[in-house]
Amino acid sequence: MSGPKCQAVMATMVTSTKKATHKGRGSGGGFPGPNGKKPGGNGFHGGDDDSGDRKKREFSPASYRVTMWMVLAAIVMMFGALSVAYVMVSEEQRTPVPMPRMFFVSTGLILVSSATFRQAKKSLLQDRARAHLRWLLATLGLGIGFLTSQLLGWRELARAGVYFSGHPRSTFFYLATALHGGHLLGGIGLVFYLVIRRLRPLWPLSPEKNTAWTRVVGLYWHTMDGIWIWLFVLLLIFK
Repeated sequence: MSGPKCQAVMATMVTSTKKATHKGRGSGGGFPGPNGKKPGGNGFHGGDDDSGDRKKREFSPASYRVTMWMVLAAIVMMFGALSVAYVMVSEEQRTPVPMPRMFFVSTGLILVSSATFRQAKKSLLQDRARAHLRWLLATLGLGIGFLTSQLLGWRELARAGVYFSGHPRSTFFYLATALHGGHLLGGIGLVFYLVIRRLRPLWPLSPEKNTAWTRVVGLYWHTMDGIWIWLFVLLLIFK
């Protein structure tokens, strides 16, 4: 075969090889779909798509925190609006409402519960599973004790002749403490969730998710603590 003809045949072969290689590429990893039109068309997906799906499913602790901050912002604004309304009513309504003694007990319990939850988070970061569970159970018990003391405080108010529909100040006493108690009950549910996940080895949280959950639950719990201190001081000053 002469030189020019040989070169022409080799060029044709190289061009055909490049075209075949180009056709073999695609999002489907080279497997044709049922319609037979192109690779990946309603067929098997290649490794690139799987890696993209894995990235979408990656856990993001920041999304947990942002969601919790949005929830807490709404709760704080609600209690802020109630507090402003109570102060305005207090200027017009001079009927005093005695502070129940059990509310002082409530304050002590919730302050201690905030400290125990802080210890629970510290134990988790130190990878001390038993201590983590023990401090969570202590926080759970203190939270239940707080709600119990609130109910006993309402009984004190009723014995003193202070009822929900008596006058604006008494209404705020019951309404504000009930709303806070309801939100704290939600916090107790979150702590109970952490306890259950810790006690059930067949349904565990991954270390990363466990840390994220503990952080956001702690954020919620400490905020409820702060809101109660604010309400307690408000009720104590404008009683």
